[in-house]
Amino acid sequence: MESRNNWTKSEVEAIYNMPILDLIYKAASVHRELHDANEVQVCTLLSIKTGGCPEDCAYCPQAARYNTDVDHQSLLSVDEVFTKASIAKGNGATRFCMGAAWRNVKDNKQFDRVIEMVHGVNSIGMEVCCTLGMLTEEQAQRLKEAGLYAYNHNLDTSAEHYNEIITTRTYDDRLNTLENVRNSGLSVCSGGIIGLGETDEDRISMLHTLATMPRHPESVPVNALVRVKGTPLENQERVAIWEMLRMIATARILMPTSQVRLSAGREEMSVTEQAFCFLAGASSIFAGEKLLTTPNPDIDQDRMMFQLLGLKPRAAFKGQEQEMEAGKFV
Repeated sequence: MESRNNWTKSEVEAIYNMPILDLIYKAASVHRELHDANEVQVCTLLSIKTGGCPEDCAYCPQAARYNTDVDHQSLLSVDEVFTKASIAKGNGATRFCMGAAWRNVKDNKQFDRVIEMVHGVNSIGMEVCCTLGMLTEEQAQRLKEAGLYAYNHNLDTSAEHYNEIITTRTYDDRLNTLENVRNSGLSVCSGGIIGLGETDEDRISMLHTLATMPRHPESVPVNALVRVKGTPLENQERVAIWEMLRMIATARILMPTSQVRLSAGREEMSVTEQAFCFLAGASSIFAGEKLLTTPNPDIDQDRMMFQLLGLKPRAAFKGQEQEMEAGKFV
C-alpha cells in the first residue's frame, strides 16, 4: 500500500466510520502487506523524574496542582537507570523509554545527566527513547549525538479539543517540538489519548494531523485514558474496546509503515481484547508493571500472551544498519 501524506479530513472520516469488521479487515490487510503480523515491538517506559510538573494536563497524576497519590521523585541517578534498562533488556524489551515530568528541557546539570543516561542505555544495544517535554532543535541534536533513537511528544487530542485538556501550553508548542525532533534526525513518536471527553470528530482531526505531517511519525501510540483519582478526568467512563480498535485500525491504514503502539489502558484489557488490537494493526506494546505512574500488565502476563498468540519481539534497530538481536521475551 502506498504511504500518503495528503489525506483529506473527509477521507479520514470515511475510514474511521467504516463498519467495524470491515475496518479491522482492511487494517489487518494493510498490516500484513507491510509488516510481520506476528512481530511486536516490546518497549519499557521508566519515569526518571516523577511528579511536581507545573503543567495542568487534565489526565495526568504528575501535575503538581492535583491531589493524587503520586509522590514527587527527583531525577534518578545514571546507575539506577542503567540497572533498570539492563533488567528490561533481560526481560525482552528492545526499546527503553525514559520520561521526566518537566514542562520543557533546560540546559542544566539535570539535562547533562539525562545525556549520560542516553549514552549508557544505547551502549547496551537498546533503542533509547525520551519524553521530556518541549525541547529545542539544538537540545534534540545533543540527545541524538548521545545515542537517542526516538523522542516521544504526543499531540494528546485534536487542536479543537486541546484547550479543554491543557491550558499551560499550546497545540503549536506541541507541533514545534515535533518539528525540532524531526529536523534533528531523530525518530518521531507521537500519538494521543482517547477517553478525554472528546468527540469522534476530535479523534478524526487528531489522526488527520498525524497522517498529514510531512513525514509520518515512526511510532504512533494509541492510549486509552487511565482514570486517576484526584485528576479532573477521574470520573470519565472507561474507553470501550471498540473505540480502541477503531483508532488503531484507522491509524494503521493512514500511516501504514508506522509502528502503532497499544499503550496506556492495556491493564484493563483481556488477552482477547488485546489480540483484536494486534489483528487491527497494533505492532508495539509497553511491557513492565508501570507506564510512568499508571498500572500495566506485568512481564509474566505478557510473556504468556505472546506464547498464546504466537507473537515474537521485534529486534532493536530493525531496518537499520546496526540491527541487533532481540531479547529473550518468549
